[in-house]
Amino acid sequence: MINRHVLSVLVENHSGVLSRVAGLFSRRGYNIDSLTVGETEDTTVSRMTIVVRGDDYTLEQIKKQLHKLVDVIRVVTLDPEASVYRELVLVKVNADADSRAAISEIADIFRAKIIDVSAGTMTVEITGDESKVKAFIDLVKPYGIRELARTGITALQRGEREIKNLN
Repeated sequence: MINRHVLSVLVENHSGVLSRVAGLFSRRGYNIDSLTVGETEDTTVSRMTIVVRGDDYTLEQIKKQLHKLVDVIRVVTLDPEASVYRELVLVKVNADADSRAAISEIADIFRAKIIDVSAGTMTVEITGDESKVKAFIDLVKPYGIRELARTGITALQRGEREIKNLN
C-alpha cells in the first residue's frame, strides 16, 4: 500500500550535500513530495525533512540508500502520531474593497497574517498542518488565488524525543 512518509535526515552542513541527496532520489526514480533543509542547533549539522510516497519496501530502499551517503548522519521515519508537522504558505488573493473584510476575517479565524495589501490583492501568511492550510486555501479560492508559495513540511518529534547526531 502506498503511504506518505516523512523522513527526518541529519546531514553534515556543507556544500553539495543537498545535491547528492536529491541526485539519489532522481537516479532511483523516487519522487520527493516536499523537501525542507535548514541548519540545526549545531551549525555543523543540517536537518532535511523529506516527504515521499511509497510502500514499506520503497521506504526501506530509500532509507538504505540515504545511509550509504557519506554526509548522512542519521535517518528517522517520523510517526505522524508522535510528531509535529508544519508548513508555511504565502497566498496572494484577489481583494477589492468589497472583499477585503471577508478575507481578513478568514485570515483571523485561521490565525494567519496579512503581510501585504495592494489596490487589488492581499498576501496572507499561514502556518499550520496540512489540513489547516488546505482548509484556508479552499476558503479563499473563490476570491481568486493569484499566486501561492509553499515551504514544504518541516517536522519534529513531540515531547522529549530528539533526533541527535550520535557521532
